Amino acid sequence: MSLNNLKPAAGSVKKAAKIIGRGQGSGKGGTATRGHKGAKSRSGYSKKIGFEGGQMPLQRRVPKFGFTNINRKEYAGVNLDVIQAYIDEGRFTSTITLENLISERLVGKKDLVKILGRGEIKSGITINAHKFTASAKAAIEKAGGEAQTV
Repeated sequence: MSLNNLKPAAGSVKKAAKIIGRGQGSGKGGTATRGHKGAKSRSGYSKKIGFEGGQMPLQRRVPKFGFTNINRKEYAGVNLDVIQAYIDEGRFTSTITLENLISERLVGKKDLVKILGRGEIKSGITINAHKFTASAKAAIEKAGGEAQTV
């Protein structure tokens, strides 16, 4: 090895970025590759989201319909068959609280919980939740359990 054959490691040297706006002699001076006139040639230009060159944007062309209730409450649903499966595995005891459902990752920390009626429950258990469907409440009480609303 000698000084005339030293080279940097493969991939360590990156090609320099295109340097623009540094005078006519550089070949990339003058308009600095922005072209002449127009919004895109000016400093501070930023295109609005959905801008289509002055054409009426798709978001404004398409007709709007329907209604979105701003006060809507979203509930995370947990079915009875899922709860029964967790009881069979020994992951739930006779009382199921919101903290149990969160720790088992059936619902999120900030979720409102609704117990749904799919499946059946075999043991009499107490379940605490924000809401219950009528069929879920009936199934829980039929098995000798209790449905408590938080």
